[in-house]
Amino acid sequence: MFSFRALLLQHGYSFVFVYVFGVTAGVPVPADPLLVAMGAMIGDHRYSLFLSFATAVAAALAGDLIWYEAGRRRGRAVLGLLCRFSLEPDSCVRSTEHAFARRGARALLFAKFVPGASLVSMPLAGAIRMPRSRFLLADAAGSSLWALAWLLAGFFLHRQVDVAMQWLGLFGRRAGIILVCLAALYVGMKYFQRWRFLRQVRINRITPQELRMLIEAGEPVTIIDLRHPADVAREGVRVPGALVVSPEDLRARANEIPPDQEIVLYCSCPNEATSARVALQLRRAGIRRIRPLAGGIEAWRALQLPLERVSAD
Repeated sequence: MFSFRALLLQHGYSFVFVYVFGVTAGVPVPADPLLVAMGAMIGDHRYSLFLSFATAVAAALAGDLIWYEAGRRRGRAVLGLLCRFSLEPDSCVRSTEHAFARRGARALLFAKFVPGASLVSMPLAGAIRMPRSRFLLADAAGSSLWALAWLLAGFFLHRQVDVAMQWLGLFGRRAGIILVCLAALYVGMKYFQRWRFLRQVRINRITPQELRMLIEAGEPVTIIDLRHPADVAREGVRVPGALVVSPEDLRARANEIPPDQEIVLYCSCPNEATSARVALQLRRAGIRRIRPLAGGIEAWRALQLPLERVSAD
């Protein structure tokens, strides 16, 4: 944080804009500590609260709009790109989809307070064709809440923040090295968990072509669509014969799944994350003949394999 102080003292609002814009554009560093440090300087009467707030909100909106437009133009391919580098590939998209399904544009109000949700929310809003005016209004409100909360936290605790920065400054470069090492250790552990998860995902996957052959051959197979019901209703299609069951309802509807058939799970998440997570849970429960569909419904659609219309009710 002491480095934030030096840069803020030298460059002020311009550094806040560049830093916040970089974070919202995808640079994997937190912006919250910077806003707290800026808030402390506002408390020390070095900068204006209004100008700091306006700068942070403008930068956040600019970065978010880039991702919104990318999602609007490229759809879920952008989400796949983001989740290639996500530390939580099994939840980076699913939790955000649930938030949008429950709250719509209001999900953007608090997205920046949830680690990982902010970056995914913006292209997802574009991918589901949220009107641009509604997106900008909701994102502006969310960015304002986020920026004001951290600036005020630094403002009201400016003495404590000043002491913390001075304490860190006593350690010179050693403090920075320690912080970098701790961050690297955390990221390394999360990427190891990611590698282990993705390794499990690849086990026993079934390709869309293999599933198509099973269907055409009349083999007993149960296909489960794990997408959120709102997504299914919006797209209006599913793999022929698929049973639409959200992961949260799977246990309650377990009696609808024949135990003597091969079970194929698919979703719309990159890396088949939701399908793989549910498959692992069911295997731990003793169900062995269960396989995620490689590439999910997007891979099925890309191969132009037949889809079945879903009734509105």
